[in-house]
Amino acid sequence: MARTPTVQLELGYKAQDFLLPNVVSGSLNSYADVKRENGTVVMFICNHCPFVVHVLEELIRIGNDYKDQGIGFAAISSNDVANYPDDAPEKMMQLATSTHFPFPYLYDETQEVAKAYFAACTPDFSVFDANDSCVYRGQLDDSRPGNSEPVNGKDLRNVLDLLIIGNEVPIKQRPSLGCNIKWKPGNEPIY
Repeated sequence: MARTPTVQLELGYKAQDFLLPNVVSGSLNSYADVKRENGTVVMFICNHCPFVVHVLEELIRIGNDYKDQGIGFAAISSNDVANYPDDAPEKMMQLATSTHFPFPYLYDETQEVAKAYFAACTPDFSVFDANDSCVYRGQLDDSRPGNSEPVNGKDLRNVLDLLIIGNEVPIKQRPSLGCNIKWKPGNEPIY
């Protein structure tokens, strides 16, 4: 497992539209379908990554805690399923239904959406404000597999709380860290 950080970009870029299959409903979901009035979280996750497995329950809690507060969510898996079959759409559907994801779980087969969002790792978070401008590209919290920090989502929760009350999000942010996205051979981006 390669420990890969979130790509650090200048904040303020606009959310990119997408149209991806929802592995649970079978429908296609766009950015407009998931965005909400106070902000939107676009997160890149997958089934098998130990960093995602470590925080999955907290991601689900955050989705449940904020979905009725005007925050939208999309979880996207972009991994190469030919080489990582645990991340295939049918396995994604099993995970999402068995753990009751409160947000859509979308499959990015071409990996173009991951590239559009400069995603590099799982989990990788981009948070957009009501105007679809990126205000956060950071970690969930300080917890990692093997350390003793609590999984509490404090960094992401703080950002969402600030968006809900209309306050600015601090620009000092600690990048997320996780497994690298499993790019298809020859499809690796240059960030």
